[in-house]
Amino acid sequence: MEGVVCRMERASYLVLENGKVFKGKGFGAERDVIAEVVFTTGMTGYLETLTDRSYCGQIVVQTFPLIGNYGVIPEDFESENFFPKAYIVRQWCEVPSNFRSQGDLNTFFNARGIVGLCGIDTRALTRTIRENGVMNGQITSDPDSVDLEKIKSYRSVRGVEQVSSPSVVRRSVENPKRRVAFMDFGYKKNIIRELEKRNCEVIVCPHNTGAEEIMALQPDGIMLSNGPGNPTENVEAIEALKTLLKKDIPIFGICLGHQLLALANGFKTEKLKYGHRGASQPVKDLSSGRIYISSQNHGYAVINDSVDPDRATISFVNVNDNTNEGITYKNVNAFSVQFHPEARGGPRDTAWLFDNFMDMMEEGKKNAAQ
Repeated sequence: MEGVVCRMERASYLVLENGKVFKGKGFGAERDVIAEVVFTTGMTGYLETLTDRSYCGQIVVQTFPLIGNYGVIPEDFESENFFPKAYIVRQWCEVPSNFRSQGDLNTFFNARGIVGLCGIDTRALTRTIRENGVMNGQITSDPDSVDLEKIKSYRSVRGVEQVSSPSVVRRSVENPKRRVAFMDFGYKKNIIRELEKRNCEVIVCPHNTGAEEIMALQPDGIMLSNGPGNPTENVEAIEALKTLLKKDIPIFGICLGHQLLALANGFKTEKLKYGHRGASQPVKDLSSGRIYISSQNHGYAVINDSVDPDRATISFVNVNDNTNEGITYKNVNAFSVQFHPEARGGPRDTAWLFDNFMDMMEEGKKNAAQ
């Protein structure tokens, strides 16, 4: 049966740091890879996952069993490059069917040097991660040669530095109504698309851009992007935000941007047991009681008990585990969410948060004109 699931001929293995071994078949590039192993539950959107900078330094496992059925579509990429260190699926579709497709995953992986593993029991692997928490692993053709201590000691550090834009980039839009300084910690393209469709001129700024440089752009608002890794590593960005928060300019943070905004306000973050990654995460709006379905990709969260109620209000929580999913600030002109309201390929339940950001910038412009 294994040959039916994945017909590649090259034996390949995933060895977890606890010594558990999963045998499968290799596809794409052939080399050993060590990284943190995480799973994502999205049924669609594998191209967005493969090109999401927030997966930098990780081995990504797809829980949905068949991946690649609609091929490779560059227009759907969230960045120009591939950021996971490797990709694990139960079965990759060898003959995709889609009028937009420009190839299959194996050909794409070989051209990009991407390591793939298929044919393993991804359900058993996912249960292992859920029960034990995320752990490191190695993809190899020779499981007897692996060094478990080397696997355990792997750490992905300074991920934001690896994925952020190297210089300021001004994006043009016809008849812009607002100017947004976009702090890039590893952004997804669809965040910019959502801003531009609302007639915003977007200026992409590297992760280490200082507060005064941001203010010199004369923005109507500041957007904080998603990105990879431990938020506490980004000391420069946190310090810049502490200064920017005093300027009374509207600030909207997403994912890592949400965490950095919390840290700049003196709140704390923690690493989750296995994170939230997928397109079906339920979040509750505490102001209305309404439940939204959201897209998420993060391994860290803001600690609810660290949020000072005199300075901020918890706006959203995760229905599954009650972790923090959003904060609205009382003392500064800012709000943020842990999930992705720009979700692509979906769901789009919370895209209205971008409209709230537009309203904040318009209100700020009116106040400045008075």
